[in-house]
Amino acid sequence: MSLTFDHVAIAARTLAEGAEWLHDRLGIAPDPGGKHPALGTHNMLLSLGPGEYLELIAVDPEAPPPGRPRWFGLDGFDGPPRIAGWVARTTCMIAPAGTAIAEASRGDLRWRITLPQKGQMPRDGAEPMLIDWGTGAHPSDMLPDRGLRLKRLSLPLERLDLGDRRLMLAGARTTMTLTLTTPNGEVSL
Repeated sequence: MSLTFDHVAIAARTLAEGAEWLHDRLGIAPDPGGKHPALGTHNMLLSLGPGEYLELIAVDPEAPPPGRPRWFGLDGFDGPPRIAGWVARTTCMIAPAGTAIAEASRGDLRWRITLPQKGQMPRDGAEPMLIDWGTGAHPSDMLPDRGLRLKRLSLPLERLDLGDRRLMLAGARTTMTLTLTTPNGEVSL
C-alpha cells in the first residue's frame, strides 16, 4: 500500500498558544477548525494546497474526558508546540497493529481513520494514521489558500512505503521535521 500525504498535526497545550506559535513562524494565523467530541480535542487548520492541510490540535478544555487515550499523544502533553504526527490518505483501510478504524464526522465532513489504541502512533507519531475521506468534502476544500505548501516531511524511520517524494525517511536517530514553503520563504518546524 502506497501512502499519500494528507495532513500533519502540530500539538499544543492550548489552541491559543499553538496559533501564536504558528503565526510567529509562518506569518499566518490558522483558521478555525472544529471539535472532536469523541476524542476530547479541538483544532485549527491551514491549507497546504489542494487535498492537504496543517492541523493545530489541543485538548478541548470544555470536553469531558473521552474514556480512551486522546490521539496525537495529547494526554499529558507539555512543552512548546511541536509535530505530533501525520496522516496518510488511502482508500484501502486496513488497521495496522495497535489501531482501530473509527468513523467520524463534523459538519459536511465524513471520514474513516485508524486511531492508535494507546493514543499515539509508534515512533512518537512518525508512523502515520490512515484516513479515507470517501467521495465527500476534504477540509482543504473549505480553507483559504494562503500560499503554504509542504516541501518536505522528514521522518525518523528506516522503512515505509511512501508514494510521495516530499516524504523522506531520515533514519531512526533523527526527529520529525516539517519544511514548508511560505510567501516569505522556507520555514522548518
